Amino acid sequence: MEAFAAYGHAIASLAIFTIIAMLMSPITALKKTGEGMPPGATPENAYEDSTYRWNRAYLNATENFGVFAGATVAAILAGADPGWVNTLASVFLLARVLHAVIHIAGIGPKNYGPRTLSYVVGWACCIGLAILALAAVF
Repeated sequence: MEAFAAYGHAIASLAIFTIIAMLMSPITALKKTGEGMPPGATPENAYEDSTYRWNRAYLNATENFGVFAGATVAAILAGADPGWVNTLASVFLLARVLHAVIHIAGIGPKNYGPRTLSYVVGWACCIGLAILALAAVF
């Protein structure tokens, strides 16, 4: 695996984000079960409800994982600059952890606050990773 050794931080970011999302799943399920919801139920859209926030944070993590994984793997396989790939993947991970903490804790307003900022930082990292992949290929 020497070919991928330079991408250690990016690969670790993928693995860590996977673990975080997978841990959020049973916690969210337990919270919903504790409120008497059947499997697969969606909590009422009430930002003040911690079960709703856990569910949204989990869903948002899983929604963004595919984009992050695709852009990161593409950049690695294309041989994009490891420094940039590692930096963007690591910043994405930090932004997404911050996003989850802000969401779950209910910090800031429902929209256009620190949660939105952390989302945009992660989004920009994915765009950057995809551009690095394209630049390396063409």
